[in-house]
Amino acid sequence: MNNNYKKGVMCAISSAISWGAYTVLMGIILAMTPFVKTEQALVLAPIITAFLHDSFSAIWTFIYLGFRKQLKNFFKAVKTKSALWVVLGALLGGPVGMTGYLLSVKYIGPSYTAIISSLYPAVGALLATVVLKEKINKKAWIGLIVAIIGVSVLGYTSVSTSVNPVGFLFALLCVFGWGSECVICAYGMKGDEVTSEFALQIRQFTSAVVYGLIIVPIVGGIGLSFDILRNSVIFWIGGTALVATISYLCYYTAIYKIGPTRAMGLNITYVVWAIIFDKIFLGSEISLLTVLSSILVIGGVYFVAKEPEIEVESEPKLLEVK
Repeated sequence: MNNNYKKGVMCAISSAISWGAYTVLMGIILAMTPFVKTEQALVLAPIITAFLHDSFSAIWTFIYLGFRKQLKNFFKAVKTKSALWVVLGALLGGPVGMTGYLLSVKYIGPSYTAIISSLYPAVGALLATVVLKEKINKKAWIGLIVAIIGVSVLGYTSVSTSVNPVGFLFALLCVFGWGSECVICAYGMKGDEVTSEFALQIRQFTSAVVYGLIIVPIVGGIGLSFDILRNSVIFWIGGTALVATISYLCYYTAIYKIGPTRAMGLNITYVVWAIIFDKIFLGSEISLLTVLSSILVIGGVYFVAKEPEIEVESEPKLLEVK
């Protein structure tokens, strides 16, 4: 395994671990006083949290680019056509996918949300083969299918017990948003104009602006947003957003280096980490079926992570529309 590919694999795994931790931390934050003191706060909490999360993440990423002395190059990249593709991916991954994810965390909890939403690589893999013409060998496809079966078994067990149907629908919305985001952003990063770090900054800034100027005012969440800014919970949100930013940086780097399908296939292991962290921080029970299914996920991911014998095309192109 060459160093560049190995770095991509390690980034995808690091992204999964940090996102698993982020999922559980968000579950804790959504249960704090500002979000549960009124019935309106309960309803608006996930959307307001998503807005503040992406805003903080945009700030953290901007600081990161500043330390790396990349701000000048970033502003040049924003003016390119490639950046527009990342903006489109941002809308699907943020206002669509992230809102669905946090609403799902609220209604069905972090473990079940991680389980159901981790099916997004299935959507992304299909789009990658059709839109990007990404070549994936048979072993990688088998590994992806095995991993998806593993999370499906966990998802089926969840649904048969206590999953709220509304939360399940929000998780499916997240699946669509994240699967589409990965492929569209990969297309935007196919050249040298927009790096993975630049793509993340564009993604978070776009999402924060759409939330702040459109979604939050429409749902009547301006008042609650200011209440949260005056509450100590804002420090929790800012710190948790830093964890998420680290996850995003690793994830976008993985997409850039090993392609969207393999990046998603490795990132899917966040479901296992979320369950582990859920047990550590919240004391949730871990059943034998959960352990066995998690092993199935990891086993499938091993084949997804293996370096391909046939090199993936470096400059995938969109299909011509006739």
